[in-house]
Amino acid sequence: MGDTTSIGGTRPKVLEFFAGIGLARMGLEASGFDVAWANDYELDKKTMYDAQFGESSEHSFSLGDIGGVGVEELPHGTSLAWASSPCTDLSLAGGRAGFAGSQSGTFWHFIRLLKELGDDRPEVAVLENVTGLASSHGGDDLIAAIRAFNDLGYSVDVLAIDARRFVPQSRPRLFLVGAMNPPEDTPEPNSELRPDWIQWVYGDNELRTHRAELPKPPSPLTDGFGELVEAMPATDDRWWDETRTKAFVGSLSPFQLERITKLRQSSGVKYRTAYRRTRKGVAVWEVRPDDISGCLRTARGGSSKQAVVRLGNGRLQVRWMTPREYARLMGAGDYDLSAARTTQAMFGFGDAVAVPAVSWLADNYLLPLIRGKFDGHRSPAHLEAV
Repeated sequence: MGDTTSIGGTRPKVLEFFAGIGLARMGLEASGFDVAWANDYELDKKTMYDAQFGESSEHSFSLGDIGGVGVEELPHGTSLAWASSPCTDLSLAGGRAGFAGSQSGTFWHFIRLLKELGDDRPEVAVLENVTGLASSHGGDDLIAAIRAFNDLGYSVDVLAIDARRFVPQSRPRLFLVGAMNPPEDTPEPNSELRPDWIQWVYGDNELRTHRAELPKPPSPLTDGFGELVEAMPATDDRWWDETRTKAFVGSLSPFQLERITKLRQSSGVKYRTAYRRTRKGVAVWEVRPDDISGCLRTARGGSSKQAVVRLGNGRLQVRWMTPREYARLMGAGDYDLSAARTTQAMFGFGDAVAVPAVSWLADNYLLPLIRGKFDGHRSPAHLEAV
């Protein structure tokens, strides 16, 4: 749980664009924010969102394409706008159409609404997306995003945060933090949050950027997936039958087979995750060597889903990862899954941002920025007066 101290007794209000199933909301509200409005176009995600948060007269959810959202729908007096915009056209798994793509291009409607808010736009705006944004079209898409924020009066900081610092899942993401009143710039040659492949942004004199002084983040986890595995007896029918398990083992490369054979023959129980890949036109399984999950993806097909492999004491069992395990790997272990089908839940979690990554950013950057607690930075007048 983050610092829930509020400004003048009021929790800063948030606009949550591309809300999905609400994991950004969970992270922000754990740190003291109040999400007042949200939008997403998928009914299945809203169904899960409603089951998790319930209904409130102080919160509204706009269901539908963001292109149809009018500025008059947005509440006044918000401090933060958060956007986890679609990454399909920016990720390696997508077509790399970038911000010109039909899905990732919805970012421009987010910018449109901020522009239409005028003087009432939030003091801070955050864009969260895949790290592929930094290289999309040779960096041009990232430049376009920063310029769009600049045109609205925001200076921009760019951070790379892997959810693996908080949960046993490899999930690197890019965060653009736009600030109307940025903190004093703290130049640095590099840092864990601003690696070499981001540094070029700060050297572009045509962009308005800043680098806030932030604490050292937690080190990336090297294990822990096994601790999140859902308890399940060896006789549970979710474990694959002998024929399917043999097919799994038969698809492994000699190197992979040698690795899991050693684990299978070892004492005690170990867990690993596995992805189905296509190599030279043939579907094969690849098992991770460590006790960390691969990046969760939207479950559009078999290759997008992860399997759990249980090894040790001479036994090997395989099954699909469960929705509860997806939730735990996103830092939302107690998420209400009562209204979700299995595929619906996997899609929702695979298309979201990890809760503890949001909370860390909120605790160490967003709240201090809104309160003006960075050295050399004053709170905006409308917040000082609250």
